[in-house]
Amino acid sequence: MPCSPELLKDIPLFGLLDEDETAVLAAQVEERRFVARQKIYKIGEAGERAYVLVSGRVQVVTIDEDQQELLVDEPGPGEFFGFASMMDLTPHQTSAMALEETVCIEIDRNDILVLLQQKPHAGLDMLTVLGKQFHASQQLVRLRSAKNPNEVIEEETTWGDHIADEVARFGGSWRFIITFGVVLVVYSAVNVMLGKAAWDPYPFILLNLFLSMLAAIQAPVIMMSQNRQDEKDRLRGELDYEVNRRAESEIQGLSRKLHMLDDKVDDLTEMLREWKRSR
Repeated sequence: MPCSPELLKDIPLFGLLDEDETAVLAAQVEERRFVARQKIYKIGEAGERAYVLVSGRVQVVTIDEDQQELLVDEPGPGEFFGFASMMDLTPHQTSAMALEETVCIEIDRNDILVLLQQKPHAGLDMLTVLGKQFHASQQLVRLRSAKNPNEVIEEETTWGDHIADEVARFGGSWRFIITFGVVLVVYSAVNVMLGKAAWDPYPFILLNLFLSMLAAIQAPVIMMSQNRQDEKDRLRGELDYEVNRRAESEIQGLSRKLHMLDDKVDDLTEMLREWKRSR
């Protein structure tokens, strides 16, 4: 539906336009209304139009290589979304959905050209929007690379694994060595002092049996813990590889976007030159 000039005056980007300029822009753009949970655009759709949020709530998300949905932005009133794809005429790299009843202004490249002809300084505001989107992408990279391997390992740890780790931790400590040494000395001394009344006289056959049983049980438990440690190291290595691979992909993507931003700056600069020449 056509957009009213009064609606444009409430948007900071268009607030500096005079009445005639606002009327011209209002004749170019359209007002769109979306109900809750309605898709505004999807990933892969032609990025011919961008949107300015007037009221309501919008969530902009993307899908990573693990097919997980990641939040990219939640624009506030008066903020653009879908702007980079519209300027570059490329498919959308994100999806936008209205979380509640939402009112947006739909804009295409020709509308932007009209705006720049009427108000050249508005180009700086649009560049600010692009800068915010790049900052959101960089923050997304930092959050994804901050995945803690210890948390992933802890989620997969069973009750038996915890017992094996505790046994290995205690069995390889000075506390165990000192305690075990004291027990052996006391056990041997008591049986020697009791003489013929001892329950386990020298050469302490019962003690040897207990030690053999303890070693038979302790050894495989410690091996279980060592195997788990090897599994932890392997998982950490895999996560490091995934983080490095994802970081490399994101860096390449950011590099492409920076080049596109440079191109857009050149386009805006050329538009401003043409506008100045036409005056």
